[in-house]
Amino acid sequence: STHCISSAASDVYKRQFLKVSRIIKRRSVAKEIADKGRIQINGKVAKSSSNVSVDDELIISFGNKTLTVKVTQLLETTKKNDAELMYDIISEDYKTDYRQPFSD
Repeated sequence: STHCISSAASDVYKRQFLKVSRIIKRRSVAKEIADKGRIQINGKVAKSSSNVSVDDELIISFGNKTLTVKVTQLLETTKKNDAELMYDIISEDYKTDYRQPFSD
């Protein structure tokens, strides 16, 4: 049937997306974080080989920071200034907020 057309061309491996978008600068680091179960796509734990598509929501748990982004476009390569066009930041949460001065 015609509604089952593969969207493979519009899918990108998550590692590649994270690198090109500069959310995580090295693919090896993206794989390591994914292998530890610290990346979710649309609420499900993602493997390093998972695909991402436009409108997917990614939750990435770094050590102290949890970043939630929505994929807005998929690009195979980007200039630094264009990388941010690939996603919208939904939230950025810190377990401990070191950016604020400590109050007594």
